[in-house]
This record gives sequence, structure tokens and C-alpha cells, in this order.
Amino acid sequence: MKMHRVLHHSYRAAMAAPFHLVVLPRTRWRTLYSSATQQQQQQQQKQEFHVKPSRIGSPARVQKLIASQSDPLLAKEIFDLASLQPNFKHSYSSFHILILKLGRAHQFSLMQDLLMRLRSEQCPVNPSLFSDIIEIYGEANLPDQALKTFHTMVEFRTKPLPKHLNCLLQFLVSHRNCIRPAFDLFKSAHRYGISPDTKSYNILMSAFCFNEDLSIAYTLFNQMFKRDVVPDVESYRILMQGLCRKSQVNRAVDLLEDMLNKGYIPDALSYTTLLNSLCRKKKLKEAYKLLCRMKVKGCNPDIVHYNTVISGFCREGRGLDACKVLEDMPSNGCSPNLMSYQTLVSGLCDQGLYDEAKNYVVEMLSKGFSPHFSIFHALINGFCNVGKIEEACEVLGEMLRHGEAPHTDTWVAIIPRICEVDKLVTMENIFDEALKLEITPDTRLMEAGIGLEEYVIRKIRHKSRKPRVF
Repeated sequence: MKMHRVLHHSYRAAMAAPFHLVVLPRTRWRTLYSSATQQQQQQQQKQEFHVKPSRIGSPARVQKLIASQSDPLLAKEIFDLASLQPNFKHSYSSFHILILKLGRAHQFSLMQDLLMRLRSEQCPVNPSLFSDIIEIYGEANLPDQALKTFHTMVEFRTKPLPKHLNCLLQFLVSHRNCIRPAFDLFKSAHRYGISPDTKSYNILMSAFCFNEDLSIAYTLFNQMFKRDVVPDVESYRILMQGLCRKSQVNRAVDLLEDMLNKGYIPDALSYTTLLNSLCRKKKLKEAYKLLCRMKVKGCNPDIVHYNTVISGFCREGRGLDACKVLEDMPSNGCSPNLMSYQTLVSGLCDQGLYDEAKNYVVEMLSKGFSPHFSIFHALINGFCNVGKIEEACEVLGEMLRHGEAPHTDTWVAIIPRICEVDKLVTMENIFDEALKLEITPDTRLMEAGIGLEEYVIRKIRHKSRKPRVF
């Protein structure tokens, strides 16, 4: 009876509050149900967790996703997410691409972590990866890290190649305080199984020449022959430039002769170096001979070579010799350019050879060149100074016909001289041409001042003297 009352009470309580069954005392069946539910939920979570990464796809697809991603950090997330897939192994290309993306974004810590992971997976590494990393550190101005990368290659069981050495040397010598570490690396290259090649020597020779350590550069040059490393044209040129920089042009010419005797054909830059140095040393005869020999020795002189010698003659007051150089150009397949003519005309004017200068001005205008106003001014002013007003007016007229605006100084130079000789008709013609031009700050005729005023007064007086006709 008592049990019945308890059951009846429980039934009524249950019916009165059907939604509070959860607070009933725990039973064996409820515990089993709860455990089964938790296991089911965990299994479902595991399935969902593994399903999501599987959508990324194969290693080849992951590689394409990483390569196409412009944001390196997002590319790294794709890489990490793919790594969570069971039995997934990234391709070497994915490592290579992502390492370069992170490095170029200056995410060096992430790049190094990925590099160490690549080493731990013992994946065969393409040596070009290290060239790229050294270049990245070079662009970031981190020489110590670049040098460390070179030493890291051994840990990857990758033998450094001469191109890796050269890449690092090129970067190190670009920093003046790293030339000695570069030289030390060069000398210890054999420890890594590397034999420095011609480019290795050229890089260091150039660095030492630029640093004015010419003796070390010469030692390296001679060492090439002892170690069966064949110098190239650049090797000779680098040493010639170093000698010329030290004003040792005679030794540089001797080196050129040695080069020719050994069958090398010097390049255009080698000749430019020597011609410049010879002209600076006022050895113009030797410079002209060298210019004439170039074609015979297999290198056609170009406009730079001719202009160098023309400029050298003009600087030394030998304008007529410069004219000869310019006249030789067409027969050697090279046409004078604007600089050729301007240098020559300016040099002739400095010597007072105005008639010759005028002929070349006419020639250059006929070829479509537009001389700088300073060339016209020098010629006009020169003619005025020697009393050749007619010639000065001809040059000014030619200048105006070609649409060139004379400078104020040019007007100041010529107008008083014209007024002195009473060339009224000439002045009228010149002003007619001048007024056809667009007025600019450089064509302010009134700044001719007293000379123009005097011209106007004289013209009025000239008209007043004419007899009146009634």
C-alpha cells in the first residue's frame, strides 16, 4: 500500500511536470544513452574535421593554389591546412614556391621555418632554391644571412656550384665593408668542392680595382693563368679600367697589345676606356691611331668613340684635327650626331675659326639637327667681335628661319653692331623674321636696350632727311 502510494505520487508528479524529466535521478539506461550520444557527436566532429581539408585536393592542386595566391601569408595557411590531411605530402615545388613568396615579402622567420621543415623531410632540393634565397637576402641588404644560406647548403646535402659562389660574391662586393669576407670565401671555395671560374675572378678583380687595390687585382689576374682559368675580354677590360683610373694609361695600352697578341678581340667598352684615358692625358696622336686601328682589329668604331676623340681635340684647341675626325666618320659607316656637331662648332668658335664653324652649323641644320641656342650665340657673338656683321646676320637669319628663338644675350650682342654700320634693311628683315616667332621670355627684343633705341632714332632721322614731295 505504501509502495503504491509512492508510485502513484511519482506518476502524478511526472504527469504534472512532463518537461522536467531531465532532473529525474540518473539511471543505468540514461548513462548509457548519454555516453552513446557523446561518442556519436565526437565521431561526427571528426568526420567534419577530416572532410573539410580533403576538399583542397591533391598535392598538384595545392601547389597551384599556393602559386596563384598573391598574399604570402594566405598561401602559408593553404599550405598548413593541406598538411592536416591524412597521408598528405607536399610536393617540392610547393615548398620552393612558398619559400620564395615568404622571402620576397620579408617574412624571413617563416621562410627559415619552412626551409628547416624541408630539410627534415629529406626531400631532394633544387640548387636554384639557394641562389634565389641568396638573391632575396641581397635585395634586403642582409649580407650575413646570405652568407649563412651558402653554408646551409651542405646541411641539405647539396653541393654548391660556381653560380652560387658568384651570386654571393656579387652581392658581398657591393658592400665595401664586405669585400674582405668575399675574398675569404673565394679563397676557401675549394672546401666546398667549388673551383672558382672566370666570372668569380672578374667579380673580385672589379671590386679591388674599384677599391683602388690594383695590386690584388693584378695578382688575381695572373693567378688565373696558373690555375688554368681562361680570362675573357671582360677580365682584360676590368684591369684596363683599373689602370686608367690610376692614370696608368701606358700599362693599359700594353695590356691591350697583350690581349690582341693572344687572339682576343677587345669590345667597344675596352676601346672607350682607353680613348677616354688617352684624351685626358693629352695623348691625342695615340688616341687617333687607336681609333683608326679599331676597324682593322675587328671592332668598328661607333659614335661614342668618334665623339670622344673629337672632344679631346677640341679641348686642346685643335679644332681642325677634330674636323678631320668628323670627316672620316661616314667612310667608316658612322654618321655624326648632334653632339658631334655641337662639340666641333663650339671648339672652332673657341679658336676663332668662325667661318669653318658656320659651315658646320649650316650642314647640321640641313640634316635636321636643332643646335642648342648657345651654339648660335657663340657663333653670332664671335662674328660680331671680329666685325663680320653680315655673317652674324646670316647666322641669325638662319636661326630664325628654323624656328629657333634667340636668347636675350644674342640680341644684345648683334643689335648695337648692326646699328653701328647702319644696316637698316638688314634689321628690318631680321625683325620681320623675329616677329613670326612665338614671343617667349627669351625673345624680349626691348632688352637690347641702348642699341635698339639708337637704331629707332637713326631710322627716324633717315626718314626725315628724305625730300618731301608736294
